[in-house]
Amino acid sequence: MRRLALLLGLLALHQTHCFEFVVEGEWETETSLEEQHGRFKRAILTSEEQEDFEAIRGDDITVKSYKVESRITSRFSHTTVKSSVVNSGPNAQSIGFNVQIPKRAFITNFTMNVNGITFVGSVKEKTVARNLYAQARARGKAAGLVRANSQDMETFKTEVHVPPGSKIEFELHYQEMMQRKLGFYEHSLYLQPGRLVPQFQVDVYIYEPSGIASVETPNTLGEHFSGMAKLTSSKDKAHVVFKPSLQQQRKCENCTTSAIDGVFTVKYDVLRDSNAGELHVSDGHFVHFFAPANLSPLPKNIVFVIDVSGSMWGVKMKQTVEAMQTILDDLTMDDYFSIVDFNHNVRCWSEELVPGSTIQVAEAKKYIQNIKPNGGTNINEALMRAVQMLVKASNQGMIDPRSVSMIMLVSDGDPTVGEIKLSAIQKNLKKVMREEFSLFSLGIGFDVDYDFLERIAMENRGVAQRIYTSHDASDQIRRFYSQVSSPLLRKITVQFPEDSVSDVTQNHFDKYFSGSELVVAGKVLPSDSTTLNSFTTASADRLDLSLQTEADYLELDAALAQQQHAFTGFARQMWAYITVNQLLAERSLAPTAGQKRKITQRILTLAVEHQFVTPLTALLVESEEAKERLLADSPKDPKQGCCAGGSGMAALGGRTPVQMVHSIPPWVQMTTPAPPSHAERPLPDHITIVENDPHFIVHLPKNNMDICFNIDSEPGHILNLVSDPGAGVVVNGQLVGSKRVGVEDKEKVNTYFGTVSVFYQPDGIRVSVSTDRIDLTDGRNNHSFTWGATADITQDRVKLSIVKDSKVMVTVDDKITVMVLLHRVWKKHPTHVDFLGLYIPNNNQYSSQAHGLIGQFGQEPEVRVFNLHQGADPLKKEATMEVKGTKLVVTRGWQKDYRRDNKRGSDVFCWFIHNSGKGFIDGHYTNYIVPRLDSFLPLPL
Repeated sequence: MRRLALLLGLLALHQTHCFEFVVEGEWETETSLEEQHGRFKRAILTSEEQEDFEAIRGDDITVKSYKVESRITSRFSHTTVKSSVVNSGPNAQSIGFNVQIPKRAFITNFTMNVNGITFVGSVKEKTVARNLYAQARARGKAAGLVRANSQDMETFKTEVHVPPGSKIEFELHYQEMMQRKLGFYEHSLYLQPGRLVPQFQVDVYIYEPSGIASVETPNTLGEHFSGMAKLTSSKDKAHVVFKPSLQQQRKCENCTTSAIDGVFTVKYDVLRDSNAGELHVSDGHFVHFFAPANLSPLPKNIVFVIDVSGSMWGVKMKQTVEAMQTILDDLTMDDYFSIVDFNHNVRCWSEELVPGSTIQVAEAKKYIQNIKPNGGTNINEALMRAVQMLVKASNQGMIDPRSVSMIMLVSDGDPTVGEIKLSAIQKNLKKVMREEFSLFSLGIGFDVDYDFLERIAMENRGVAQRIYTSHDASDQIRRFYSQVSSPLLRKITVQFPEDSVSDVTQNHFDKYFSGSELVVAGKVLPSDSTTLNSFTTASADRLDLSLQTEADYLELDAALAQQQHAFTGFARQMWAYITVNQLLAERSLAPTAGQKRKITQRILTLAVEHQFVTPLTALLVESEEAKERLLADSPKDPKQGCCAGGSGMAALGGRTPVQMVHSIPPWVQMTTPAPPSHAERPLPDHITIVENDPHFIVHLPKNNMDICFNIDSEPGHILNLVSDPGAGVVVNGQLVGSKRVGVEDKEKVNTYFGTVSVFYQPDGIRVSVSTDRIDLTDGRNNHSFTWGATADITQDRVKLSIVKDSKVMVTVDDKITVMVLLHRVWKKHPTHVDFLGLYIPNNNQYSSQAHGLIGQFGQEPEVRVFNLHQGADPLKKEATMEVKGTKLVVTRGWQKDYRRDNKRGSDVFCWFIHNSGKGFIDGHYTNYIVPRLDSFLPLPL
């Protein structure tokens, strides 16, 4: 029988450019950080870097087909790589099947058919798999998962020794969660067949229930294949196919070699209708995606800690300096910074944090430019100095309490001076780092103990990244900085109603950065309810946010059933994927052997159940009769660090262990469809209302009557409703016109309020409510929210509450409240447009200076109605009204209050005053037209 081998090798690379595969690696023990460091010290990629990679290896072989298919559903991808090969040579030989997969991916299965004998894979605990394999150990070349010279890829390798004429079919499956970076998800497939393939095809299917905002296929394979990737897309689906013919694959017209050599990339982003995030429920699991936008960045305090030891001499230092020049230019006046550079000594460019002004940045760039690397490496003292700088600034009140403080360490080596014991450095740093500080580590090249850098970053609310010393190292540093340079939120917590979910992944995050995404997943518990709610709280620049979203239990599963290329098990697998990765990270930081063993057991249970090949599991591939077995496992990688599948840039600073928070926020009453928050405070039955065209209904509580009048103004005009210089509050509304039926339409255009603005002058805060969105500005920052989610926002003395697709409540200084009601109309209606209704209670605490079309009635006038008689319309009575020394003819009628019924409304009977309220309001209505949405009314009228 043909001998087959699929064995994992841990690539041990030496400076002699030789290597060996270690098939039976030791079970990972509870070793100290120093022991691990000693074992893996100075692992340098040499042979593998120089090795030419080919997907299919062998002499005199025919590759019939090579096909790759990825199905991405709700940011989770399942990729299948298939190839059919024939040994066309006269002799028996080894045929290799090699696939480069993303570092963050988990292999889930591998099958192989050799001349009709099928080998099927299953994931088992590593020791179990090895024992089973040992019972039928095959001899042959070792193969498996090893490191390759790639920033983002791992290499899966297998070889099978077969006689001439043999037919082999390979099939590999792997899964990963898409990471959002700088505003995009990027799906990468490494294509290097090494030869011409008659049937070569790549298919990427994307299904995003919330909709696809953009999708593109950058030409990463070179000009030779420009325009060959075909993209078709709809609202929520996209299909990318890359299918070059045999002739198109050739490097030149008569060449026998393939030009396909590189990474095939698909980039996309999704539609987001609110800042509250998306909640997807499927297959008994949920996934909450949180990626708010249109928020102003938080100011940051950053200390750059740069290694200038002798090992940084040359290209490393040159590229670091180039990157720092650009990074420093990114700083603003709201940011504070300093630079610490170290070798055997530690120096500070400035002993204190300084603002990111043009002058300070220029001085810092000169300092960086003049650095000359030499000497040893004193990492401990350099980090201590950086922390002391942040602590001093905080104690002296220099740091905005809402700002983000971080240390960015750039190093290429291990400590050689001062404290050199890694565990001691880790403890020292943990002891002095405050809860609000974060550490980000950049390890340049492979001389650095990356595992250590990752540990200290993870333990201090940051992440680490390896920088590869290639020609684009400076770009790698800049790109990493770009991902953390724009913090938008702090202290983010995603919560769910009690007894609605279980096994929730990390749901508290220290920071959220622009262009990234936070993801929380869990299991849905049985319930009588048909919807799941999530509640997210966070702090932004001068803002406190509470956001709510919901999802139907059955809706997504029904939609998935209709999709031909969707990955229906995405939610279950994504929950397991996130959980396993977080447990791996938690395991690396476990303080005791006992805790580490408990976490290990949880990882094993999940990995086997969900068929993930992890550092603790192995893929056992065996024939149907289990007579022949092959083994592939995933070793701990000393160059990659402790947790290959960390939670990514979106979850920077996530705290471990995971916090399972299921309590209901105090402002949520689960007996109501939407949380009451500020927007649910009941307004009085009788209230001043502005609705429709616009119809004013002014309630006069002392007279116990309602007075109505219309304002016949023009689209674009801004009407002042409340102008109170004493309270510093102004409420204005801008009119929009109805659609015109035709160009020749001479009829009067109806007008409605399209925008309502509330401006609070003492804090400089303006809330602008339109039919599209809600904007909150403070003169420096602008934060934008949609109608698509329930939210509570507090900034200084202004409270803003949004009830999804319904209304907005603005409360100023707990004294003045304005409610804005949203009216949606059929988009294709020939004349109607979306508009806003306005509701203002009479108990608002205005000052004696209040005026405006509504504000003037804070001082209620004396009103007398008499001489009631039959009017021209038999259904409407007429009367005489005496107000402000004037007698007016008024008509009894009614208008609508839409607070309780947004469609039909309820009738409010009132006395109607003709001619745009003339005689009832002070002056003429045109006196209330103002130039801007934040304009106070000029006095006197």
